[in-house]
Amino acid sequence: MGIWARIGAVSTAACGAVVYWLQPHKRVVQADRGRAHPFPYELKLVQVLFRHGARTPLKSIPDIQEAEWVPNLLKDPSHTSMNYVVTNLSGGPKPPSPIEDSYRGHTLTGGTFPGQLTTLGKQQLYDLGARIRKTYIEEFNFLSPIFRSSEVYVRSTNIVRTIESATCLLAGLFQQKQEGAVKIQTSEAETEILYPNYHGCKLLKLLSRHRWTESALLPDIAEDLKRIQSLLGIVGHKHVDFIQLRDDLVAREAHGLPCPTVLKNWQKTVEERAVEMVYYIYEPNKSENLQLSVGPLLHTLMANIEKKIEKSSDDSRKLYLYSVHDTTLMPCLMALGIFDMKWPPYAADIALELYEHLSTKEVYIKVSYIGQDQLVRGCSDVFCPLNEFRKALLPYMLDSKRHGALCNQTENITK
Repeated sequence: MGIWARIGAVSTAACGAVVYWLQPHKRVVQADRGRAHPFPYELKLVQVLFRHGARTPLKSIPDIQEAEWVPNLLKDPSHTSMNYVVTNLSGGPKPPSPIEDSYRGHTLTGGTFPGQLTTLGKQQLYDLGARIRKTYIEEFNFLSPIFRSSEVYVRSTNIVRTIESATCLLAGLFQQKQEGAVKIQTSEAETEILYPNYHGCKLLKLLSRHRWTESALLPDIAEDLKRIQSLLGIVGHKHVDFIQLRDDLVAREAHGLPCPTVLKNWQKTVEERAVEMVYYIYEPNKSENLQLSVGPLLHTLMANIEKKIEKSSDDSRKLYLYSVHDTTLMPCLMALGIFDMKWPPYAADIALELYEHLSTKEVYIKVSYIGQDQLVRGCSDVFCPLNEFRKALLPYMLDSKRHGALCNQTENITK
């Protein structure tokens, strides 16, 4: 995960007024924009990419008073637990996790490790699961009220906070009712597709390194960073950027911990500059960057859709859950053309729903973000005909073979 391990963070908000509540799902939809009508579709498949909940910061800001990240902030609420096992993608033993190992090589003030899911974060994912329950169990009567592995597929990045987030979501979704243990699949670090993989893709690592350096030198960003470093008393040679500042600031806010007055006063600027940096680094106007970042993930989502609509398929799964990061959601939102230049909050989710029209039998995809229906770029309607949706994502999707080949094309990149 490399440098991107530094930029996982939380939503923007004013100190003491962080808003995490998710918008309600609408049962009556707008298939023709501006004109509501009865629901004429049968739901066939749901895929949800969701960000983990609130966590400890990934790194402390140098030269300022650190917050006390005490173990009491990480307690497990009893109602968020599920019986689960973590495996590799083939069902074998859980792979090593070098990213998690790197977190546990450091200790924050207060005695906890960086990047750990907190009690608040666990509750946020439970609440997201409860919202999904209301939609797909209570309203749509689509899922069974009890977890069954034959119906629900769960995959997570091989990091403790995302694995725990998946279990908390399932606890809210199924109210801790389950038939057999939940199997959470994870990948080897080198082949992970659930975040931009800077360890497994040489070209992505080289390109991002250049873009990261350049982003910090953009005139407005560089000028504001110099000013805030001076106000905070951060020694010039110590590296800090707006993404790191934001990460620490919002983590403090979420948990009611004190933050420097300077950061409070500069919060709007910190938020804006952090998003500008990320947007510059991903450079979404070049499809290759998004291909490298999330091409295999988008290909997997489409493959799940194609498999479901094949009449010969015997796959009984109705729900695919992917426990991921903000750095996963942002390039996916960019590829879909729905990124709003706001950092995805804790427990943010992208849902892809596959529908069949009851009368015409035509197939449609509907995308929502944090519970709100979205008009995907290139789609004529919120209910996007499959051929339009496939065409919209085609410039960004890559299968693993083509992705691997592209990742190794580094000859013209200065190291």
